[in-house]
Amino acid sequence: MTVVLWKAGEWAVTQTAPRASTPRVSVTVKRLFGRESADYVVMVSMVFFLVIFGLVMVLSSSFVGSALGNDGNFFATFFRQAVWVLLGIPMMLVVSRFPARSLKKIAPTIFLVALLLQGLVFTPLGFSSGGNTNWVNIAGLTGQPSEILKIAMIIWMAAILADRIDDVEDYRTLLRPLGLGVLIAWTLVMMGQDLGTMGVMVVIAVGIVFLAGARLSHLLTVVAFIGAGVGMLALLSPSRVNRIMTWFSGCTEEDYMGSCWQIVHSTYALGSGGIFGVGLGNSRAKWSWLPAAETDFIFAIVGEELGLIGTSMVILSFVILAVAMARLVRAQPDPFARLVTGGVMVWLIGQALINIAVVLEVLPVLGVPLPFMSVGGSALMSSLIGIGVVMALNRHDAISVTAGRSRRGSSR
Repeated sequence: MTVVLWKAGEWAVTQTAPRASTPRVSVTVKRLFGRESADYVVMVSMVFFLVIFGLVMVLSSSFVGSALGNDGNFFATFFRQAVWVLLGIPMMLVVSRFPARSLKKIAPTIFLVALLLQGLVFTPLGFSSGGNTNWVNIAGLTGQPSEILKIAMIIWMAAILADRIDDVEDYRTLLRPLGLGVLIAWTLVMMGQDLGTMGVMVVIAVGIVFLAGARLSHLLTVVAFIGAGVGMLALLSPSRVNRIMTWFSGCTEEDYMGSCWQIVHSTYALGSGGIFGVGLGNSRAKWSWLPAAETDFIFAIVGEELGLIGTSMVILSFVILAVAMARLVRAQPDPFARLVTGGVMVWLIGQALINIAVVLEVLPVLGVPLPFMSVGGSALMSSLIGIGVVMALNRHDAISVTAGRSRRGSSR
């Protein structure tokens, strides 16, 4: 190493032994994404943007409620969500390095474990929240097993259909074991009366079967059957019937203090934001006027504080994410990887559309969080793991292996 020193009134150049370099572990962006496609990089970039933007909005929308429920700690909810982000991002990157061929082999095990976890909600470990029995508390750590069940069902369905891709137009292919497994998953969620999660899982299942090439008549029959079942289940809950009837007929003065309170104040929040919003952190709805402001109705807070520009930015981000994932589906030569990628796309984009539609009064209140943005550790973790699985199946080296296998199969 060359060192320049000031000595005796003049500059002197001396040579010193080089310092021993300290070993450091660093993962560069180029190393992670240098060989990946543009759609792959865009997908990951949109996920990072939504997670970071979601953290900002969680801090803004939750500090009032946090102070009221956590001994004056304004940042309690934000810190909890930040911890989940710090756990979820590395987990996503770890899952993205998982061997693509191994995912298909362990798909039945993943699905079975997810079903067992969902069954825990009916044991002493389970508890109810918001009228839904869909939570567990294990050693002080609470979460929704149904979030894990979503990604497990996607991987398992893709594995089953990939092996029967040429026979998917035969309705018997959709009945056993595919239909039986999906029906068990739906039943466990329905028994907990979580219609929002049930609706998302129906969208996922129908989307995967559609992407696999099933007949439209078979899909419409299944959708009609499911719709009738969900409708009968909703009739068993007076509160849900009230919400649905209010959605059909509109809010009246008598309903204002009851079923209309949340949606009316959500509309007030969106309307008061205008084009540019009232300013980040300046929401009035979060001051105990809008329930679930940091969870299911965080989109309304975005509209109030950042206006039409903020909500348009969120919607545009999900649109870009959907386009990038759809392009990955089209470019994927392996049926299993294609169906998993499409299933995760249908799940995340479909859930985002449902959440935004509820805030805009297009759908009745369903209790569905906004992916990557709403408060919720299990929901955020499962969404990031889902993206990690998509990353693992669409890496440059993973596609090269599946493409080579497809060419060898066709040549025979």
